[in-house]
Amino acid sequence: MSLSDIQTRLTAAETAHGRAPGSVHLIAVSKVQPLDRVRAVLAEGHRLFGENYVQEAAGKWPDLRTEFGPLAVHMIGPLQTNKAKQAMDLFDAIHSVDRPSLAQKLANLAQSKGSCPDLFVQVNTGQEPQKAGILPADLDPFLKECRAMSLPICGLMCIPPEGLDPIPHFTELAGMAARNGLSGLSMGMSSDFESAIAKGATHIRVGSAIFGARRPA
Repeated sequence: MSLSDIQTRLTAAETAHGRAPGSVHLIAVSKVQPLDRVRAVLAEGHRLFGENYVQEAAGKWPDLRTEFGPLAVHMIGPLQTNKAKQAMDLFDAIHSVDRPSLAQKLANLAQSKGSCPDLFVQVNTGQEPQKAGILPADLDPFLKECRAMSLPICGLMCIPPEGLDPIPHFTELAGMAARNGLSGLSMGMSSDFESAIAKGATHIRVGSAIFGARRPA
């Protein structure tokens, strides 16, 4: 697989499901990928990437921005509250707002900074105890809290349970977003992004299908 293969499949899925051309954003998940692979994808013209770890992103993207010019990097992994300030400076969007303490920290930082990345609330649609995310039953009041803090919540994110049909989770997330007047849907990965596009995804997160398998440490 390659970047061009994924882009072709993305475009085909947009067409097949009546989505406007370019309405789905491809996040190339570059976490723990060697720099030569990341540079190769940048050289192909791609400019939207996803990272899971603040420290890794801090060691990678400032230099790559200098080298390649304007690009966007999204935080798609869990964010520790004590790294929120650094994340605010590094990322154009954060997809993993998942608890009141993090929301409050981001709101305080945004007020002092005068700006804030776009934010997605992560929803634990599978209600898995080991997984981060707001539980579906708690989402509406949490969004009200976030809006009261003037946080720029633009959408919702989910990671369906591994090994289960993801489509009910995509459908549920889309319904929760519509109910709350949110247009952004961050859902779908290498194995299921076409199903996510069918259910309204605006951002899909694809890693190994673009970069190849991660090299052993």
